[in-house]
Amino acid sequence: MLYKELHSTDTYMIRLPYSFSDYDRQLLTLFYQPLVGAESISLYLTLWADGEMKDNEQWTHYHLLNVLGLSLGKIFQARIALEAIGLLRTWQKSTEEGRTFYYELEAPLDAESFLKDPLLSMFLLNKIGENAYKQLRNRYIQKPNWHEEFTDVSRTFVDVFKPSTKTGTSISTQEQFQSKKRNNSVPFYYEDFDFVLLQEGLSEQLVPKSAMTLEAREVIAKLAFLYNLSPIEMQKVVILALDDDLNLSDARLKKACAEYYKLTVSRTAPVLQKIELTEKPIQNVEKKLTKEEELIQYLETTAPAKVLKDIANGKEPILADVQLANYFVTHYKMPIGVVNVLLQYVLLRTDMKLTKNYAEKIASHWMRKDIKTAKEAMELARNEHEQYMKWKNEGSKQKSYSKKPTREEKVPDWFYKKDDELKQSGKETNGIQDIDAERQKLLEELGMKKR
Repeated sequence: MLYKELHSTDTYMIRLPYSFSDYDRQLLTLFYQPLVGAESISLYLTLWADGEMKDNEQWTHYHLLNVLGLSLGKIFQARIALEAIGLLRTWQKSTEEGRTFYYELEAPLDAESFLKDPLLSMFLLNKIGENAYKQLRNRYIQKPNWHEEFTDVSRTFVDVFKPSTKTGTSISTQEQFQSKKRNNSVPFYYEDFDFVLLQEGLSEQLVPKSAMTLEAREVIAKLAFLYNLSPIEMQKVVILALDDDLNLSDARLKKACAEYYKLTVSRTAPVLQKIELTEKPIQNVEKKLTKEEELIQYLETTAPAKVLKDIANGKEPILADVQLANYFVTHYKMPIGVVNVLLQYVLLRTDMKLTKNYAEKIASHWMRKDIKTAKEAMELARNEHEQYMKWKNEGSKQKSYSKKPTREEKVPDWFYKKDDELKQSGKETNGIQDIDAERQKLLEELGMKKR
């Protein structure tokens, strides 16, 4: 599912339609981070920094893997959280060369719009608690006007300027310009709410259509979503919220809905939670993964730099090895899982030396075979092992003239773990060492019988 949505070799561009400021950074940290998490805000800030550095520059998502230190799956989850909260808009274009994304960063809502939004304010209250919410709210409440005792003596435009009798150059005003407007609400498709059913139970005399403004309709839909109320139940909320002039204000709708919810449903405020995306269709959820399946999952979702570190028992890999791994991903457009299998195989076959020529020769073979997944790469490495050993011996110029059987070098754990050998999850092979030990034991037993 993730492979269909996003790949490390997919390119992207960034657009900043708004001039971001330190005030925006405060809003992101204090209001949005509790809702979408630190990983989403880190992604937003990274896109912000890269977008300011170079305009119309193209990057691959592998760049984000290295900068953020996150797996591709977590980057995708962070991205869709930003989209849902109204901080990011994403466009996609597919060509023969691959997919390209266009990320447009949206400005965060100002404090007043955020705190007045019924969904966001309740969401934030649930996340940070009542005391922290009140402190944050008080921080942005407008203080008493300091200029009440003063008189405004500022001049207007017409006080200073006047039209001239001289003829000037005419200019066109038909062009489309980039918008620098800040959003005033979170993207919420309130058309999904059944307003026809809502108004069927409300007479024109009781609730005139003029009261159902666009602003009122949006608040009604958000409150119905937040409190999980049907259009029939929202009819009662609307009636309670009407003022003496038969108008509906945001404040009265919020208050009426909260009171109705407490009286009919629960005295505890509703809680919003993030939907966890799962693969569809879900099959064999209870089935425990085999060791090979766990390994494939690790290889497909881990950055190559982390795999190099794990192979070296936690030691930081040298820069040349990391650059070579990055080269396979960015230049050859090889999937991360395939690159990780290549790194494991080459390192363990060459006594922990990442030989560039040897690795490139195998990589080019896998590219011609159109290998896309770690499992396909592992299977091909098993089948072509003898050929790869010939390439290795040719590269090292080592010839053996002895007819004695030589001991095999180390290979990755997955080399001997074929699918039909994994029916028993507890059964593991220890490679050539175990075979040598069994052979020696058998020879000793044969020698005893002979005597």
